[in-house]
Amino acid sequence: MIQLRKPAVFLDRDGVLTEERSYIASIEGLHIFPYAAECVRRIHEKGYYAIVITNQSGVARGLFSEEQLAKMNEYLMQRTGVDAVYFCPHHPEGKVAKYRQDCRCRKPGTGLFEAACREWNIDMAHSYMVGDRAGDVIAGQNAGVKTVLVESGYGSERLECDVSPDYVFEDLRGLVGML
Repeated sequence: MIQLRKPAVFLDRDGVLTEERSYIASIEGLHIFPYAAECVRRIHEKGYYAIVITNQSGVARGLFSEEQLAKMNEYLMQRTGVDAVYFCPHHPEGKVAKYRQDCRCRKPGTGLFEAACREWNIDMAHSYMVGDRAGDVIAGQNAGVKTVLVESGYGSERLECDVSPDYVFEDLRGLVGML
């Protein structure tokens, strides 16, 4: 069966769907925003996939395992209804040798977007990347999608570098209201 192309709203995890709490190592530490599931439902209603694209260097840093992260990802999918979670466990200065590398999947690289596109047949020209950091905005720009910076995590007050997102909203509800 041929899957029709449709756009996606790519979502960073921390600061967008969940509270930004540094390195979250367990389901108990994953505090999902109370509006996240409703936003994902509305993203779907508007004809978009909702796909998480997240750097999780805590794996490379030895703070939690890929298995622990898989449990958190499954929990996030169940609680919010996102279609998929793509993550980068790498970091060039990681303590765990297996994950110590500079890679294309780590945002602002585009490897996670490319993987999602292969699996979901995404219309990138009409897609969005939502994040709370400069790296998220740059990743979206590198992937060729519209970019959204939200203030619900690090936000514009704590940007790592100057970026020009297409939109800035208080949180994910702003984008959902605009779609």
